[in-house]
Amino acid sequence: MVRYVANKFLYMLLSLLILISATFFLMKAIPGDPFQSEKKLSPEIRERLMVQYGLDKPMYQQYLKYVGDIATGDFGISMKKLNQNVTTIIEKTFLTSLKLGSVAIVVAVVVGVLLGMLAALYHRKLIDNVAMILAVLGMAVPSFVLASLLQFYLAEKAGWFNVLGFEKPIDYVLPVMALSAQPIAFIARLTRSSMLEVLHADYIKTAKAKGLNWFNIMFKHVIRNGILPVVTYVGPMTANIITGSVVIEQIFGIGGIGKVFVESITNRDYTLIMGITIFYGVILMLARFVTDIAYVLIDPRITFTRGKEG
Repeated sequence: MVRYVANKFLYMLLSLLILISATFFLMKAIPGDPFQSEKKLSPEIRERLMVQYGLDKPMYQQYLKYVGDIATGDFGISMKKLNQNVTTIIEKTFLTSLKLGSVAIVVAVVVGVLLGMLAALYHRKLIDNVAMILAVLGMAVPSFVLASLLQFYLAEKAGWFNVLGFEKPIDYVLPVMALSAQPIAFIARLTRSSMLEVLHADYIKTAKAKGLNWFNIMFKHVIRNGILPVVTYVGPMTANIITGSVVIEQIFGIGGIGKVFVESITNRDYTLIMGITIFYGVILMLARFVTDIAYVLIDPRITFTRGKEG
């Protein structure tokens, strides 16, 4: 187990280094510089800014310094926000995105699993048909389209919610619905498919033949084995919901990290763009790392070394 975790952690660090390198060199490959769009900028001030941000140094020196700074948790100073550290900006804005994302994740998992379980238990019946229709609709409609529709009909027309803002608990409803719709649909279909396979497995038939009650069969066998594919999906889903809230935050006027990210791209704030990109990458890698560990803990049959696989 220790060796398995250590290998996964090393792969994560290697992936992070590749991401940092790719982000750095892609930013440097963009024509011009961050101060090109500034109006009435004298050559002296421009040169001073280049020196201040280390852009006058050779590329390899900039790269080594950037990697060293990131290793200490320093993403540098924003090039557009006066005297603001990128790390501080991320810390202030990510909390809002985390609150929104966490609620959406919980809703997606709970509702998705329940829909999938009901669809599997009542296979080819009304509940199954309704659940799958909702799942198809949830996967077909993009989150930004759903957000706009919810905003127009439930906020503007019905007046049940605020069109913009994120101050009261009720303000969570529409953004969470928009963010969690597609994950709910995917989890419902995944749970249904997996549980149907488990319900028709030989060991379930054996358990029924031995006279085990329905409760023991469902919670000790069906759910535990049927939930494994969902656990695999929850890791990437967690990162996708948190990082995918960029558009939703813009639509609902939520001042999270997604909104700051969009603004940084518009303003060509290179250090902020790179900092948030790497931060998003870390979230995705950590979510995947935790998922891998959770997967082998849930299913002890999964081995940790190549020699034992198969």
